[in-house]
Amino acid sequence: MSASPICIKEVNKVFRTGERELIALKDIDLEIPSGQFTCLLGPSGCGKSTLLNAVAGFALPTSGSIVANGGEVTGPGPDRGMVFQEYALFPWMTVEENVAFGLRIKRTDKGAIEATVGKLLGMLSLSDFRKRYPKDLSGGMRQRVAIARVLALDSPVMLMDEPFGALDALTRRNLQDELLRIWAELKKTIIFVTHSIEEAIYLADRIVVMTYRPGTVKRDITVRLPRPRDPSAPGFNALKRELGQLVMEEQQRHHTDELRMAAVD
Repeated sequence: MSASPICIKEVNKVFRTGERELIALKDIDLEIPSGQFTCLLGPSGCGKSTLLNAVAGFALPTSGSIVANGGEVTGPGPDRGMVFQEYALFPWMTVEENVAFGLRIKRTDKGAIEATVGKLLGMLSLSDFRKRYPKDLSGGMRQRVAIARVLALDSPVMLMDEPFGALDALTRRNLQDELLRIWAELKKTIIFVTHSIEEAIYLADRIVVMTYRPGTVKRDITVRLPRPRDPSAPGFNALKRELGQLVMEEQQRHHTDELRMAAVD
């Protein structure tokens, strides 16, 4: 049994289409301790979402193993909650019905459902919107509902795939602060995918920078800046420059690869 909630060992992921083979992940080794906020950072095509989906159990690795909360990942499970960039809400359900959905599937007692939903709606400033439908909400509010729905299942691990990527800057910062508050209160283990360097520094205890295809661990950085973090602070900007250089190197590799492929075609 792993001492860490998430143990990723020698993970490889290969996609095959006809005679073509694409190595998405190669030799990924990571251990993520309980309660840690980890960001996966890198340009498009570096395998961030592929790795997250492997941990979630949606797309298992071609080889290697992933252990979550002491058990090998063989598919999705209630111990790992997933928040997507697209809000994935049921449009025919109200806010409170969306949040309660997973609990009803688990046949949770009605009183317990009402208590849990009420608590989470309050925590995420959704109490006044409980009878609204998703179409009546802003993007930020919809993502709050999506987060509340995952929190309702009380999964020890939260997996988040660029959940704030489609939001405007102000809404994004507000939700980042909300997420940090929830994380500090509930002690969840979070793996958060982002392509934003500033977002990664603002949120994470640890930033794993991934290489462009095949996705490997380029650098594993512990963020030692005190919280709450000030993006204008010298230490914040020094780390931003360091990460910017690492990501730029992989973006250049991406560009070179695209030019090579275009020449072959």
